Amino acid sequence: MPLIKSISGIRGTIGGKPGETLSPIDTVRFTAAFGTWLLSQSDNRKIVIGRDGRISGEMVQRLVVSTLNALGLDVVDLGLSTTPTVEMAVVFENAAGGIILTASHNPKEWNALKLLNGKGEFISGEIGAKVLEIAAKDDYVFAGVDSLGSYTTNSGALQQHIDAILAYPLVDAAAVKKAKFNIVVDAINSSGAFAVPQLLKALGVKDITILNEEVNGKFAHNPEPLPENLLQLCNEVNRQKADLGIAVDPDVDRLCFVCEDGSLFGEEYTLVAVADYMLGQRRGNTVSNMSSTRALKDVTVKHGGEYTPSAVGEVNVVNKMKAVNAVIGGEGNGGIIVPDLHYGRDALIGIALFLTHLAKQKKTAKQLRNSYPDYFISKNKIELTPGFDIGRIFAHISEKYAKHPINTEDGLKIEFGNDWVHLRTSNTEPIIRIYAESNFETTAANIARQLMKDISEAM
Repeated sequence: MPLIKSISGIRGTIGGKPGETLSPIDTVRFTAAFGTWLLSQSDNRKIVIGRDGRISGEMVQRLVVSTLNALGLDVVDLGLSTTPTVEMAVVFENAAGGIILTASHNPKEWNALKLLNGKGEFISGEIGAKVLEIAAKDDYVFAGVDSLGSYTTNSGALQQHIDAILAYPLVDAAAVKKAKFNIVVDAINSSGAFAVPQLLKALGVKDITILNEEVNGKFAHNPEPLPENLLQLCNEVNRQKADLGIAVDPDVDRLCFVCEDGSLFGEEYTLVAVADYMLGQRRGNTVSNMSSTRALKDVTVKHGGEYTPSAVGEVNVVNKMKAVNAVIGGEGNGGIIVPDLHYGRDALIGIALFLTHLAKQKKTAKQLRNSYPDYFISKNKIELTPGFDIGRIFAHISEKYAKHPINTEDGLKIEFGNDWVHLRTSNTEPIIRIYAESNFETTAANIARQLMKDISEAM
């Protein structure tokens, strides 16, 4: 099974040979490399860590803590937490950086080290390359017995995170409380089981049902919040006649909603709806990655702002947001980034803003969804075998579609009039992702199907 090193962290499966998986040896090596890089940057020896509810979480956590202490770093451990909470805690704690132990949407056999700088943001590709170089050379020196680091815990970071959300100017807890929402949450046996209810209660929501609430890492279904994985949530919302369903991924940085009739609001439209609300309150620019729906551009233009696409990957989105001074951004996978809270995907601020929008609009979720342009994205993937030549594959496709506009900033994005298809290798899995969008669902599916055929021929 694979070990993947990218801007999304050091990610791999548990079990197997060192160098091929996220083995204990590899966990220690990359943790030591990152800790060594942190120590080279300043005298600040404090580092924050936290984990999601994965089966391997405690084991990886112990390896990481011991390695950091052995380097002389002082660890503040949040324990079970969310990715955005760890990001914010780095700033709360005035730490030099942080490590989040989560493989996000990947299945239970995966785990990862997500690396944060002193701003609580994912490290850049340049810094990541330096960390990998340190690891490759085993270029670290451990501390002597009198200089070992300390270990403390912080059980209050999530409440600090929620307090910051409640204090955010565009979150209206009173309006949410007055709406008396009945909400069903799919917590996928991980951190959402405690984080989302704690937020909802703080917003004044009293009628809450939690599905898959035992935090055991034995995910009740594939943890990626895609339509085919949310049938239980859709059925329960419909059965209860609830106002809304909420689904998050295991580390609570991705978010999608289910309407009151059990239909999907659409993960692509999570960002669209939240941006619509925010841009209605403050004019500004937006950013999303180029695999995301063009509905965000439509909404941005409607409010007098400017939309800019970025390469896929949270680091890339954040960099582009800073460059154009965006007031909101994110990714079409349900990732919301609100920069004046923090530069990271955060399902919790997304929930608070969405519920505020819904309450103030006095609409049902279905009525709100119907107020936005209808685009359809067909999301597909092809597994890659060892030794694949992605350059040859993309060259073949570029030649075939040379008469159409092609963007090579991040893989290949080909435009067919108002329709488009985006092909790129994943940062988190050994696959090629094929996303196609059109006004018509069948057209999007047909474009994706044709490109998958082209890829298979090239392979």
